[in-house]
Amino acid sequence: MPLGPLCLGLALLGALQTLAQDSTPKLIPAPPLLRVPLQPDFQDDQFQGKWYVVGLAGNAIRKEEQGQFKMYTTTYELKEDHSYNVTSTLLRDQRCDHWIRTFVPSFQPGQFSLDNIQNFPGMRSYTVRVAATDYTHFAMVFFKKVQGNREYFKTTLYGRTKELTPELKERFVRFAKSLGLTDDYIIFPVPIDECIDGE
Repeated sequence: MPLGPLCLGLALLGALQTLAQDSTPKLIPAPPLLRVPLQPDFQDDQFQGKWYVVGLAGNAIRKEEQGQFKMYTTTYELKEDHSYNVTSTLLRDQRCDHWIRTFVPSFQPGQFSLDNIQNFPGMRSYTVRVAATDYTHFAMVFFKKVQGNREYFKTTLYGRTKELTPELKERFVRFAKSLGLTDDYIIFPVPIDECIDGE
């Protein structure tokens, strides 16, 4: 077989592969954990309880979802071994959904990993890091998961109430941007009453 058509075929195949890869959205790279602050002297008993998700930013979150994205809650229940039972409650398709998982403490207070990771197909790691909190009003928490060969990360702004001060929201935006995110990846969910006001 002449070399010309073979080379052309290989070049076309390479171009098609490049096109296929380009159709997968490029993710903003996750920052190294060393660049993510950790709440000094983390108090796990004070952190437990119910938090409203007031702000959300991440490399798989899109600004165009703003307005459709409903507020949800995440409740941390401290267990004797210092891990948390974590329950997120959200309104989905007009019904209340509950997503339950366990966060196990790591060697650094305020950092956790997901328990029973083998129950989540394709997930290679899942890290949770409490970046800042005053325990009574707000918390900023960083999440990073490696799924297959892709790294996803997000940060949430938790509030003990549905409304936080503009200063705290601005601090959250600055924090998200320090992780490499832009305004297009930062949203503030719409406050709702359904599902999240029970308990």
